[in-house]
Amino acid sequence: MTKFNIVEIFESLQGEGYNTGMPAIFIRFAGCNLNCQWCDTNFRQYTKMTLEMILEKIALFESKNIIITGGEPTLQKYLPLLLSQLKKNGYFIAIESNGLGKIDPHFDYIALSPKFCYWNRYQTIQQPQIDEIRIVVEEKSDFYDFCLFIEKHFHAKRYYLSPCELDGQFNILATIQILGRINQGRTDNKWLLSFQTHKFANID
Repeated sequence: MTKFNIVEIFESLQGEGYNTGMPAIFIRFAGCNLNCQWCDTNFRQYTKMTLEMILEKIALFESKNIIITGGEPTLQKYLPLLLSQLKKNGYFIAIESNGLGKIDPHFDYIALSPKFCYWNRYQTIQQPQIDEIRIVVEEKSDFYDFCLFIEKHFHAKRYYLSPCELDGQFNILATIQILGRINQGRTDNKWLLSFQTHKFANID
């Protein structure tokens, strides 16, 4: 029987990016192919759930929006099976991914978060049209160059920078400094600021 490694399933509001405030059911998968020191998800503890168990769980919630996240959800071998059933059931499905894996065509909205500390792994990655890029700001001398590389390499409708949180502190100054540098001289296609507003609102 096919089983999925699930960290948690819960209903809340999208806290960041273009869809901030959107009611959604979050399905968080276990496992990741990266190991970022500032990651705020314990994706190594999980429960095995069948497709039927997942569908029964999300049926308890009101929202018809689903955000597939992790960990890194593209690592899930049987993800297309789940996505196909969710589409049949009329859900709008978004993904949050680090951008290194193949993105399934069932997704209605694609949000990628490339990681500066793994810059070398993005050199040969190709992705379809992306709805948004969200990059967490790491205070490195060549972070600006990484942003320009991502903008040129990944074609997205919108680009965001997000402050990095370590021990409850956000590097907001460094974030807006980089943002200003990227946007200097631009009249359109500007990068935007994205906060993890759910942390300030004290919601999941």
